[in-house]
Amino acid sequence: MRQIVADQQLIAVHSQAGQNQRRVRGRCWTALGILAAWLLACWPAATFAADQAERRPNVIVIMADDIGAECYGCYGSKQYRTPHIDRMAATGMRFTHCYSQPLCTPSRVKLMTGLSNARNYSAFSILNRDQKTIGQYFKEAGYATAVAGKWQLLGAEQYAPRFRGKGTWPQEAGFDHICLWQVDRLGSRYWAPLLYVDGENKSFGPDEYGPDICCNYLLNFMEQHRDRPFFIYYPMILVHAPFEPTPGSASRESKDDQQNFEDMVAQMDAQIGRIVAKTEELGIAENTLILVTGDNGTHPRIRSVINGQTVRGGKGRMTDAGTHVALVARWPGKIAAGSVSDALVDFSDFLPTVLEAAGIERPQHLDGVSFLSQLLGNPGPTREWIYMWYWPRPEQGRPARMARDRRFKLYGDGRFYDLQADPSEEHPIAEPTGEALTAHAKLSKVLETMPAEGATVLRFPARPKRQ
Repeated sequence: MRQIVADQQLIAVHSQAGQNQRRVRGRCWTALGILAAWLLACWPAATFAADQAERRPNVIVIMADDIGAECYGCYGSKQYRTPHIDRMAATGMRFTHCYSQPLCTPSRVKLMTGLSNARNYSAFSILNRDQKTIGQYFKEAGYATAVAGKWQLLGAEQYAPRFRGKGTWPQEAGFDHICLWQVDRLGSRYWAPLLYVDGENKSFGPDEYGPDICCNYLLNFMEQHRDRPFFIYYPMILVHAPFEPTPGSASRESKDDQQNFEDMVAQMDAQIGRIVAKTEELGIAENTLILVTGDNGTHPRIRSVINGQTVRGGKGRMTDAGTHVALVARWPGKIAAGSVSDALVDFSDFLPTVLEAAGIERPQHLDGVSFLSQLLGNPGPTREWIYMWYWPRPEQGRPARMARDRRFKLYGDGRFYDLQADPSEEHPIAEPTGEALTAHAKLSKVLETMPAEGATVLRFPARPKRQ
């Protein structure tokens, strides 16, 4: 009997031990399950963060239409509302000496190809189809590419037959995703717009606003391509004439050009703010370089007050009012917040800069000088002068040209100005001395060495077969 009791006690002990072991194993498996679930939850975020650190940066180039540097709060204006661009400058870098061509097509051709207009400009509204563009460089490097806004580089239906269709389609320029005004047809650009969207012209309703459609298109593109490097070229529709009320205007019936223009500047700024905010929402801001500029000076009908002076828009002229444009850059963690650069920047410099930022090999034939070292606060090459060759409509008149540095400007016809003392170019210097004489000698050499005649004016290469 004692043996039976002893055996039962032993069985009970083993049973209790087994239960304890099962409890321990159960707790272990539970802990392992929790750990596994935590790792699985964290893994995508950790992988995304690692991918962001290792992958090539996204690049967004934004170019507003017909707006000089005098129209931005971060450049001293109290007249215009640009809080989003001002915030970009406060968290990034502002350049004080960026210069465009005086008119849209010359600036676009120069920015997209990195070359002086003297080398590859043919006619107004034309980008020669044999030119390699910023979009093609990024597409060949494996980037997803998108363009939205204003094209005006094919030769649309409203131009003379000799120019019509002689330029470049956006898909031939390296862009896979497209939402543009004025490709092959004209139509409205603002309310009830006609836009070329991914290969088709589409008409929109009377309450639909072209610039907002283009901006929304880019936001969707960013959402869809957040996990791979992308390049966006955003030549904005705003703020070009006609000066019409915007969705943010007090009245859709306003005929006040000046007030409508100011509302258009605010709308432009809001759209740029949406692009910046999207990079933050998607968690890609620190891996995205954004550059904001304008294609030329403000329309002559517009008056802007800055630093107590009234500035008449200088679009179409080679003066500062026609060519001095904003350049604001943002790249969190790479560009020091609130920095200001007085480096000279020409529109041919944008291409080599973004190629270097993306780790894409730079062609040797470009005229542009990369300003990436200035963006990153590193030692690097700097531009000592800018050369401008300007003949927007080669079927008329003759070309004009000039060379300049930060302070002095020398035209091809011999006119020489001190822009610091005479920004309106009303008093040419007849006999330069001292610093002016040194600058005159330097700029004279530039005019002697850079091409005086256009190499491709009114020449249009045959179109390759479209894919």
